[in-house]
Amino acid sequence: MTDTTLRFPPARTCPFDPPAMISEIRETHPVTQAELFDGKLAWLVTRFDDVVKVCSDPRFSASPLTPGFPEVFEGRTRPEDKETSLISMDPPQHDDIRRMLTRWFTVKRAEAMRPRIQNLVDSLIDAMLSKGSDAELVRDFALPIPTAVICWLLGVPEEDHLFFQERSGTRLSLAADGSSVSSATSELLAYLDDLVGKKIESPGDDILSDLVHKQMLPGHLDRETLVDLGRQLLIAGHESTASMIALSTMLLLEHPDQLAALRADKALVPGAVEELLRYLTIATILVGRVATADVEIGSEVIRAGEGVRALLNAANRDPRAFANPDALDIGRPEAHRHIAFGYGIHQCLGQGYARVEMQVAIETLFRRMPNLAMGVPLDEVHFKYESAVHGVHELPVTF
Repeated sequence: MTDTTLRFPPARTCPFDPPAMISEIRETHPVTQAELFDGKLAWLVTRFDDVVKVCSDPRFSASPLTPGFPEVFEGRTRPEDKETSLISMDPPQHDDIRRMLTRWFTVKRAEAMRPRIQNLVDSLIDAMLSKGSDAELVRDFALPIPTAVICWLLGVPEEDHLFFQERSGTRLSLAADGSSVSSATSELLAYLDDLVGKKIESPGDDILSDLVHKQMLPGHLDRETLVDLGRQLLIAGHESTASMIALSTMLLLEHPDQLAALRADKALVPGAVEELLRYLTIATILVGRVATADVEIGSEVIRAGEGVRALLNAANRDPRAFANPDALDIGRPEAHRHIAFGYGIHQCLGQGYARVEMQVAIETLFRRMPNLAMGVPLDEVHFKYESAVHGVHELPVTF
């Protein structure tokens, strides 16, 4: 069935749950069409198995340069504003670049950084405690953690971390116009070009230095490619994890029974993080595809040239994949099956670091701040409803 009265993306009404429309169409018309901001139509795919198929079928292109790509960013409609990244590249280009980066993003490397992340988290909590009995958790805790980690990996000086936070926020805003996106992108690329130049002259133990000097793929990586890779990794490397730390904190405070169980048993932390990832699924609209051949998904045939949006948040609340999916259960045995990081060749490269950061941040925060509470009522919190990565702008807390 095709229902062209649907609009995508829909407005959120709850900070923790997908829009009601998403759940409704998953149960009634799991593969259906909706109208985008520019009047074009795109297929919405909402059930777990169907989303997995879209994410893994090579007959779907992830490139926004492919005719028919279903753009949801008004600031990316001009050809000059469209850009590629690992999540929007097709093979073989995607495979070559991912292979070049993989050794920096292994689970082993992420775990090896756990002590350094623990020290950072403890120092941030020390700073909050030293200032009094309240704080703004996004600025003082959630955002500095993943920003520091990706900047460590890329060799970005600490004094420049805020610069990246601000530019990436503009680039992820659905409300940003083309001029704002272009300006933020230009500033970011100019900085990274200068940084690559410094790595050429004085290499360190970081990803950019490694790419500049070791050239892990056959042939040479030109400077423009190196700069663009730096941009991709910086932006992908902090915004989503910061949002997950802040939203997870709120969600657990709103579920005191789950929080009490977590505080009572540290062994529950890894599984709790998987459940929080599943339940929140904050990268709600990032999986865009274009069919390059006719493909049957569910009961519909998506024709070559038609755009698709595969909805990770709908899939992670699918009752066919998860029992009682709208309940938060930090002991859920099947939570690890979630696809909050995507699925297939485009799944998040940095998920190992995100897991370690979340595990350390959540366990330490609730252990060291036993009286942690929201500083304002939930309905006064300013959420990032305008962003492609859901989150919260500010989170006042008391302790």
